Amino acid sequence: MSSALQLGVDTFGDVAGRADGTEMTPAETLRAIVAEAELADRAGLDFFGIGEHHRADYAVSSPEMVLAAIGARTERIHVTSAVTVLSSDDPVRVLERFATLQGLTGGRAEIIVGRGAYTESFPLFGLPLSRYEELFEDRLDLFAKLLPGEPVTWSGTTRAPLEDQRVHPAVETPIPAWVAVGGTPESVVRAARHGLPVMLAIIGGPPARFAPFAELHRRSLAEHGHAPQPVGVHSPGYIAETDEQAREEFWPHFSEVMDRLGRERGFKGMSRERFDADATAGALMVGSPDSVARRIAENLRALGASRFSMKYSSGHMPHELAMKSIELYGREVAPRVRELLAEG
Repeated sequence: MSSALQLGVDTFGDVAGRADGTEMTPAETLRAIVAEAELADRAGLDFFGIGEHHRADYAVSSPEMVLAAIGARTERIHVTSAVTVLSSDDPVRVLERFATLQGLTGGRAEIIVGRGAYTESFPLFGLPLSRYEELFEDRLDLFAKLLPGEPVTWSGTTRAPLEDQRVHPAVETPIPAWVAVGGTPESVVRAARHGLPVMLAIIGGPPARFAPFAELHRRSLAEHGHAPQPVGVHSPGYIAETDEQAREEFWPHFSEVMDRLGRERGFKGMSRERFDADATAGALMVGSPDSVARRIAENLRALGASRFSMKYSSGHMPHELAMKSIELYGREVAPRVRELLAEG
């Protein structure tokens, strides 16, 4: 896979709000996401990603369907999941869907697979959470073997065995695939064992603390006899004309999500003090175009990474604010990041 610099955005499909404070319907949110992707394409970004969730506060349960709509309305931007919850899906069906998307978009489809930060898909599809690790390990193994497109004979512990099976439809060009990882060395080594690139989900604290994981990935690839693979970074962000404006506009929507997660998972929501600290020198890429460009470039350089995905949506953020942030990212931030990295 190419290690050329790639700058894009992703969304979890948060049910969006309107400027008057009311909430969009899920259907309206889906159409808004397509419009946001069209803007990302026009603004020159490299990729647009959509996450998978199965709950009321997110509108997207089938990223591939939305990505297909985006592919039909765009010219050049790549479309990717962010992420596909592989543990609760079937690797054959996943690759069949993305092979179809690859054909429809003329080779612009990508996949990011992961275990998922949310677990609602497991009981929904009749899978025990007690097999959380086993399900991902087993299905990633099959996914990696099927990815090249050659016939595969395989047996595992979480689905029926395969004999001389390939994915249909056949693709004209290989589908780039990444593994999303959080903060565990085991996840990084697992991806490297299968020869796959990693997307580091960095959502809090100084991003430079993930440098050992990037180095572990490079070292593990070599130890398992695989060619070097790129490292990518995913972090939340929001861009406005000034740092102060960006923080004031983003904070209510970001704190809404963090408070909700805190109630669900038993931790305290994020304080404004912590938010401001993370927006200054942590994982939140929130600020003016100059501030955000400088910090993205610094983080990519520190990690030896070549791909950055900004999660631009958060809670009931109005569609208009999301559009403004995407426009600034594509028109001002991305060119500046490229300039800064070219300067060395």
